[in-house]
Amino acid sequence: MATCVAMVRVSRTIQVVIHTPRQATSYSHYLLRIVHLLTIKNFLMKAKFLLPLFAALFISQALMAQFHIGVKTGANITKVDGQPYKNQFRYGYHIGGFAELGLGEKFMLQPEVLWSQVSTSLDSNYKNVYKDVFFSDQSKVRLGYLTIPILLDYKLLGNCLMMQAGQQVGILIDKNKGLVKNGVDAFSHGDFSMVGGVQLKLSSIRLSGRYVVGLSNISDLDNSDKWKNQGFQVSLGLAL
Repeated sequence: MATCVAMVRVSRTIQVVIHTPRQATSYSHYLLRIVHLLTIKNFLMKAKFLLPLFAALFISQALMAQFHIGVKTGANITKVDGQPYKNQFRYGYHIGGFAELGLGEKFMLQPEVLWSQVSTSLDSNYKNVYKDVFFSDQSKVRLGYLTIPILLDYKLLGNCLMMQAGQQVGILIDKNKGLVKNGVDAFSHGDFSMVGGVQLKLSSIRLSGRYVVGLSNISDLDNSDKWKNQGFQVSLGLAL
């Protein structure tokens, strides 16, 4: 009887010895799978934050490749339509900066900020009508505007020749205080215009010509006469 009990115990011990390595191998396999899953989860969590960053960098690089800023200056050839101004153009100037932002293969957005001088002449035939506004010896009118044109460029010949169209907002800064009598505020403080023209691009050089048509009445007098700016601009620009 004792011999049988001993044999059973030995048999159980052998079974334990036999199964223990298999169990250890199974545990190691499970641990490796857990470590592998944790590694994948950690990678996915990092990718969740890194992918938007890489996308933003890629988009910013693409935009920077199509973005330029520059400076420009040129001549204004302008007049003011309406009484008491002469129907002739006079010279002024403009100076400021611009930016270029590519919008695909054919279009480009071009905002600008310019100091622009508008010049015109008074017609002697109407001086008596406006004798309470303008000095009798006054013949020239100069107005200084801060203008903000926003243009859409369409590429006609590759990147060389572009057609431009857009709008322009003008803020009257210098209204020639010696022009009018008794502090009369003859000119409104704002102007709105439509712009159209062409631009020639030669490497970093920009040559442009445009026509500006004023849509708003720049007169601030209490009468029915309307004054509107219009004229040509010829510019030379340099992209930086």
